[in-house]
Amino acid sequence: MARLWTFVCALLLSALALSAQADGKLTMQWLGQSAIKLTSPDGKVIMIDPFLTKDPATPAKYKDLKAIGPVDLILVTHAHGDHFGDTAALAKLTGATVALNADFASTLRTLGVIPGKQLLGFNKGGPIQPLGPGITITMTHAEHSSDFIYTNPVTDKPQVYPGGEPAGYIIRFANGFTIYDMGDTDVFGDMAWIGSYYHPDLALVPIGGHYTMDPAHAAYAVEKLVKPKMVLPFHYGTFPALTGTPEAFKAALGKTSIKVLDMKPGDSVTLP
Repeated sequence: MARLWTFVCALLLSALALSAQADGKLTMQWLGQSAIKLTSPDGKVIMIDPFLTKDPATPAKYKDLKAIGPVDLILVTHAHGDHFGDTAALAKLTGATVALNADFASTLRTLGVIPGKQLLGFNKGGPIQPLGPGITITMTHAEHSSDFIYTNPVTDKPQVYPGGEPAGYIIRFANGFTIYDMGDTDVFGDMAWIGSYYHPDLALVPIGGHYTMDPAHAAYAVEKLVKPKMVLPFHYGTFPALTGTPEAFKAALGKTSIKVLDMKPGDSVTLP
């Protein structure tokens, strides 16, 4: 009888846990530059472009990678250091799968930067579900560059390796909520196709200028092409060249129905 009661209690606790997950919310935390932490309603954690320990904008707490907590999947948009950042260290700490363009995955595997068993290389257009059927991820085009600077452990000198093509990501959750992370990019015509096909609820948009869209280009991409319900401007203010500001972005948007999220590095928001 005692064993039966223990079994019944275990079933009840399991049911309660599943119910709590089902009632969960999608949350997003911005950690500076393009580093985004997404937690799905069922508790799956996705980190995008985890440039943290060397980012002057990242709150001090999160320069200790243990403060990030468990991570199931790391998405990398391209190979530049302010995006690849702490990917290798975070993957080692958490055991997370690292998903990114297939060519960059080959570079990392060949150099031994990340174990091959943790790398998931894929390409544009083919949706994947690395965390199960509740989350679908599609790689998109981005108008940028991508090379990987690797410090040779023998010579202690930097070497440049192929980083594959830069990318953005469409992330669609089980409830239909869809996020478009543009990655580092300028405006390109197919943003209109992305908007009309995926109908993103939220767009993550670089506004810093110099290496990516400036506020005016970003506002045009958002208002005229992608047309999301909400937008988070990011990739600004981290380095002197990135002079774009949220204020300039809002001014360029003008009167619009699109909600601009007012977030500072470290802030979290519940979506939708």
